[in-house]
Amino acid sequence: MDKAVKAHFLRGSGKHTFPKGNATMNMTEGRPLALLSVFALPLLIGNLFQQAYNLADSMIVGRLLGADALAAVGATGSISFLFFSILNGISGGCGIVTAQFFGAKKDELVYKAIANSAYITLAFSLLTGTLAFCLVPTVLTWMGTPQEILPDAIVYMRMTSASVPLIAVYNYASSMQRALGDSRTPLYFLIVSCILNVVLDLLFVGAFGLGVFGAAFATMLSQLLAGSGSLLFAFRRNPYFRINAKLRAFDAQIAKKAIRLGLPLALQWSLIAISTTALQSVVNTFGSTAMAAYTATNRLEQLVQQPFGSMSMALSTYAGQNMGAGKMKRIRTGFRDSLLAMLVVAGMMTLIMQLFGGSLVGMFVHETNVIDLGGRALKITSLFYAFLGIIYVSRGVLNGVGDAVFSFINGIVEIAGRVGLPLLLLGLTASGVWSIWITAGVTWMLAGLSCILRYVSWRKKTGKQQEAD
Repeated sequence: MDKAVKAHFLRGSGKHTFPKGNATMNMTEGRPLALLSVFALPLLIGNLFQQAYNLADSMIVGRLLGADALAAVGATGSISFLFFSILNGISGGCGIVTAQFFGAKKDELVYKAIANSAYITLAFSLLTGTLAFCLVPTVLTWMGTPQEILPDAIVYMRMTSASVPLIAVYNYASSMQRALGDSRTPLYFLIVSCILNVVLDLLFVGAFGLGVFGAAFATMLSQLLAGSGSLLFAFRRNPYFRINAKLRAFDAQIAKKAIRLGLPLALQWSLIAISTTALQSVVNTFGSTAMAAYTATNRLEQLVQQPFGSMSMALSTYAGQNMGAGKMKRIRTGFRDSLLAMLVVAGMMTLIMQLFGGSLVGMFVHETNVIDLGGRALKITSLFYAFLGIIYVSRGVLNGVGDAVFSFINGIVEIAGRVGLPLLLLGLTASGVWSIWITAGVTWMLAGLSCILRYVSWRKKTGKQQEAD
């Protein structure tokens, strides 16, 4: 056991004790919104750089190789999301367990949670990566991917599948660090790796002419740097990562708890991924122009969602720590303040897309028909951004407190919207290609309403609990 933490146990002080320079944050004390904002800012910056991976691939591939190559990369997005969902859910469950132990000041259990999370993450990454690699051609064909872009889509997706263990390293390191209140360390390595990704994209795609294979390989190398660098630095800087042999032993109870919380999250994200895959199959029926426009609008809206996603991750840590400490009132205050802040952000994003959507799509492609289609599509979906704020804030809190039922409900609503709405719109209206983006917006609305109802239900159950803050 690390000397600093061992000293904590011997003193029995009830406080986390770390050497100078250690990056952790106790979120059970202090002003909720201030804590969440400080914690979420590095997450936001990191998420924006993470999206630079996709943006770099899309912009360089689209401009250097054309709209068909961009469509091939875009065709893999939803299926990649599907295979990564299991890994992301398990990582989330591990992070929630660690955050709850940290908030409860059960430091020895934090050690055990960090060790067992590594075993669980490794096992699931190997499983999902292998499964994805083997099923890529079948799934892409089943989705109706056009024959002219299918070879490039298979190459890109198989490279992505091979990088799953590399992504798992970063997911593991970042989820453990966030659980302990450190949202900065993963950011530093992510920034460097994203810059490297852009340089390698230009080198492999532009100079060496390696096509979509080069774009995927550049991303793989960059993710390797982000994951390994973040993990190695964590071992050096954070005493919780320096675990003795006894505490590194497999603990069935901790593993069971992490999987119990992680599998519903994995199910939630898998159902969402299945729904986006189903919607992508609808997009594919409208041809490569619609696919390129859909890819561009997806990339832009992934950026739009980063403030929401960052606050959601911050809220998961915040809710987990305060759940462990038994401070329910602080969780409710954090939800209220965060929701108001995210609604303001949603309003700003809506205005930007209404005014400049077409110009932003033009960053990805030269073809005017794609730019026009994408710009008009963003005018539709941006009207629903407020519901994204509701989804992410509710999801962060409910996942952080371990509400497994919510994860299932949320996933069901998303799949019902993305699978059912296109059938209704195409069968009963003349919406045509616009049904793609109408479906996206209305699905956000339905999911947002279900999230807020579930939060209200949880709040009623905990509202009578007395606590001493």
